[in-house]
Amino acid sequence: METKVRVISGNEEIDNLIYEEAKEILKKGGLVAFPTETVYGLGGDALDKEASKKIYQAKGRPSDNPLIVHIADLDALYKLSVDVNDKALALAKKFWPGPMTMILKKSDIVPKETTGGLETVAIRMPSHKVANRLIKQSGVYIAAPSANTSGKPSPTKAEHVINDLSGKIDMIIQDDTVDIGLESSIIDLSEDIPTILRPGYITKKDFEEVLGEVRIDPAIVGEVKPGVKPKAPGMKYKHYAPNAQITIVEGSIENVVDYINRKAKEDCSNGKKVAIMTTDETKDLYNDYHKYILGSRNDELSIAKNLYKVLRDFDKDGIEVVYSESFENVSAGQAIMNRLIKAAGHKVVTVD
Repeated sequence: METKVRVISGNEEIDNLIYEEAKEILKKGGLVAFPTETVYGLGGDALDKEASKKIYQAKGRPSDNPLIVHIADLDALYKLSVDVNDKALALAKKFWPGPMTMILKKSDIVPKETTGGLETVAIRMPSHKVANRLIKQSGVYIAAPSANTSGKPSPTKAEHVINDLSGKIDMIIQDDTVDIGLESSIIDLSEDIPTILRPGYITKKDFEEVLGEVRIDPAIVGEVKPGVKPKAPGMKYKHYAPNAQITIVEGSIENVVDYINRKAKEDCSNGKKVAIMTTDETKDLYNDYHKYILGSRNDELSIAKNLYKVLRDFDKDGIEVVYSESFENVSAGQAIMNRLIKAAGHKVVTVD
């Protein structure tokens, strides 16, 4: 399959042709990758079970891993769900359009091929201008996980999508204005107490200000037990992982630096190509290894925005072993740690 790459230029006449071309692909059950404010998504018609099957196939994604349905207006919420409750409407008013996904009981029009076999559906309304226009102009509710090979770091640039999915999908819409760099926060509203299933830009504190009591699912910091169906993307399987083995090191910064320098030296002496994930504040504390600077600890969003690019750079640079500092498990730091822990296959060392 030839994958068309179309670049949003800002020229209305040319761009409109791109959206019309994408519309025809989606209407016919094809797949289109497109940017959102979080990461690039791989889109297909959410109500077409065959299109959803194609998404799983293109990504190599387990079929019990639910897809998120992207919408452009609140009317869609009532068509996709049979339980649009007051909590859902309050969150929509506060956070949509934006990087929040809510899980509700699904209506009959949503095929189980889209929901991973569940009776619930994950829904979000993106704020990115390209994603929003694509949904509106196509007239399609778009099921869209991240546009990457399953298990690999999510794409924040079109080149990442091209590297992973070229030849497997119909079209890529290129507009590298992805801003946040981590997937949406996911909150489950299908049970009595709202539960965060994936942390993101919108935090537990943000949700509590609207809803009151909010829980965090244990799988965010642990692992889903065998046999349990995940209710949201990214809960059960190893995600965001480069080829290199990542070890996260937590503790006082002095002990973390000492441990990483010592272990990196050992690995280098054994012929391994070693990298260190660090920050502006600590980069000079490490010996002369390959250092990848994520951003500043005083600006967690800068770290979030750069995380997936750095994880992809490891493969590009042939890195075999990675040691990473840990980050505060609050605010955006919780989302960063959630992604890092999954990328490391839950390999965390505490040195205090």
